Amino acid sequence: MFSPAVVAPERVNDADLWFIFQGTKLLVVSSDESPRVPCRLELNQLGYLLPHSHYLGSLTGCGCFSAEAPAATTVPPPWAWIGLRALFGQLDDQQFALAGRAIQVVQWDLTHKFCGRCGSLTESSPSERTRVCPDCGLASYPRLAPAIMALVRRGNELLLARSPHFPVGMYSALAGFVEPGESLEETLVREVREEVGIAIANPRYFGSQSWPFPHSLMVAFVADYLEGEIMPQPGEIEAAEWFSIDHLPSLPHRISIARRLIDANVEEIAASNLIGRSLR
Repeated sequence: MFSPAVVAPERVNDADLWFIFQGTKLLVVSSDESPRVPCRLELNQLGYLLPHSHYLGSLTGCGCFSAEAPAATTVPPPWAWIGLRALFGQLDDQQFALAGRAIQVVQWDLTHKFCGRCGSLTESSPSERTRVCPDCGLASYPRLAPAIMALVRRGNELLLARSPHFPVGMYSALAGFVEPGESLEETLVREVREEVGIAIANPRYFGSQSWPFPHSLMVAFVADYLEGEIMPQPGEIEAAEWFSIDHLPSLPHRISIARRLIDANVEEIAASNLIGRSLR
């Protein structure tokens, strides 16, 4: 179990995990087995010196740290710099989730060295995740962009769509960012209408997931179809269709909340159909 924290313990451990980034690429040990995040002992053997780091918390008794490496840093095999997106489904699920947390903390720290109000050099708070301007007092916390995900149901069918940047043949639930002044429910209605041109009813919260591309919080809902014909939004939605739960297209990886949302609703619809048949 992971326990988040900001203040690092006084004692370090050779088994502590280090999430080190070079831009958006994570340093991993990549051998014949699945890639993994290195521990403190391995970094010491590599001769790494990291002057500035962030404590993330503890994972089953091991400390977790993040840091930024200089752009010119090279590593010998089996070490490698690999983009976080490429590690999706390759890295251990817990380590991938922590890597997502780590890169957001590192990028926030790098982009808030100076005050956005007066331009002064900011200082890192010793007790919370914030950088504070010593001149004007502006506090800058890690940026978070909330986004909704919407899975629309119509009987035994699910409305799935694909973005132009999706892998060939893959479909997923609809998604979009929350705009200033909107509630999550208002975003849900607006995004579905904008992206596929239909109206929905009876929205139900499903769950949420941190999504580090680049700093999103995905909030997933399921809703019922109300009215309208599918009209994909040009430039945003390449295709959108109603799919029977028995004939689904290629779906996102199981680590994503999109896949969990789809799978949970497929199971719910199938169970409801089974109960309905048994009562007839």
